[in-house]
Amino acid sequence: MTRKPARMYRKVEGQVYTRREYMGGVPNCRISQFDTGNLRGEYPVALTLGTEEAAQVRDIALEAARISAVRVMEKAALNEYHLKVRRYPHQILREHKMAMGAGADRISDGMRAAFGKPVGHAVRAEIGSELLTVYTTEAHIADAKEALRKASHKLPCPTRVIVTRAS
Repeated sequence: MTRKPARMYRKVEGQVYTRREYMGGVPNCRISQFDTGNLRGEYPVALTLGTEEAAQVRDIALEAARISAVRVMEKAALNEYHLKVRRYPHQILREHKMAMGAGADRISDGMRAAFGKPVGHAVRAEIGSELLTVYTTEAHIADAKEALRKASHKLPCPTRVIVTRAS
């Protein structure tokens, strides 16, 4: 079946559903790397992408945001950055798959046993949660802001860039 739109999973509601050992067939997390760039460098500036509303952010959206930010930073800052995904998607999303099309009412069980099967992961982000952080030098602050701006377009909630400097 096709993937359902993100708006179906965006709201934070219901119980937290995280215990993988009690459920079978949970797909793997789609985030391939949580740390990219030059991990050993010392960077005086940290730019963080924080949420302005409570939302569930799917692992697919977080990975798309990470890739988008890395592309901008690779071109602009070469190897003078460290991008970190700050949250791990623990929340497991379920979906009650319904039969669609002509004659589906004869095949389908309707809402009987509608608990749902696991289809993906999500981060439960509260207001002010930090999703991505880019550590970089003073010369590349504008590039990092642009990278986080482009990454924010991949996320289902409004975000804000917070700049902090090491003292």
